Amino acid sequence: MFERCLYFNVNALARKINRIWEEAYRDLGLSPSHAYTLRVILASPGISHKQLATALQLEKSTISRFVDSLQKKGLVQRMRIGGNDRREMSLLPTVAAEQLHDELEETGERLYQQMLGS
Repeated sequence: MFERCLYFNVNALARKINRIWEEAYRDLGLSPSHAYTLRVILASPGISHKQLATALQLEKSTISRFVDSLQKKGLVQRMRIGGNDRREMSLLPTVAAEQLHDELEETGERLYQQMLGS
């Protein structure tokens, strides 16, 4: 009935992919969104909230929530950037985050290969 409905099929595919990604990152205690946020911070220590939002194509308010969660888990720390704007913060991975780096990258690569059917 819906085989020609792009809206239905794209959403069904997104739900299926979300389940696969959620399962893959569950062992690390992270959601896929948190895992990718952390991967960007690990790749670009000192990145700003604004730069992170641009990299992930998300709103700054969403990024703030993700960073708050990662900070509570002890994976990210905020450092004030010089200048007068107290809102300007850079994001740095903690030692605990750095210890997850290889596993995050391996999980991302495994998921990519799985989607390619390799």
